[in-house]
Amino acid sequence: MDEQKQSLETLQDIKRMMERSSKFISLSGWSGISAGVFALIGAWLANYQLNQWYAFKGYNNSSSFLPTAVFIGACTFIAAFCSALLFSAIKSKKNNIPLWGSTTARLLWNLCIPLIVGGVFLLRMIQLHQYYLIAPGCLLFYGLALVNASKYTLGEIRFLGYGQIILGIANLWLGKYGLYFWAAGFGALHIIYGVIMWWKYERNSK
Repeated sequence: MDEQKQSLETLQDIKRMMERSSKFISLSGWSGISAGVFALIGAWLANYQLNQWYAFKGYNNSSSFLPTAVFIGACTFIAAFCSALLFSAIKSKKNNIPLWGSTTARLLWNLCIPLIVGGVFLLRMIQLHQYYLIAPGCLLFYGLALVNASKYTLGEIRFLGYGQIILGIANLWLGKYGLYFWAAGFGALHIIYGVIMWWKYERNSK
């Protein structure tokens, strides 16, 4: 029995070593939670500013609100990215795993390709004044990026990507609720994902 137990532990150690070499496993559940919180704050702030804008300048001038919305979105993204990087670095140091390596580079490359293409697409939509496509476009391309990068990290991130894609598709037919879909995708789904990841991988860690 002792030999079988030792063999099983050896196989588990080999499996963990293979995962560390082929997958980025330093994603923390707190990264998802913090990103979701920042997204909800950004969505609330954008909604508040938009309502103030309508009250003073009317609905006919809504397109001129775009620079403010872009600024809020950029600040939200930077805050979420920095918090995700911070929590990943903490988890990486705790598990004695290098944060940067070939696996991290592959993860970022596969994540960035759909995001860059999506950014170009959304810029063109802005030029064409198709503002109702901005929120669903963000959700769709972000979801595709997560699914594309999921093979280089924990598999649960794939389901987060599926959720973003489903919300993005639904938002295509409910364009006037774009901000609410954006908050649900980048805010609520990230928090749910983060809690699940923390509960599954970090709750019992010392």
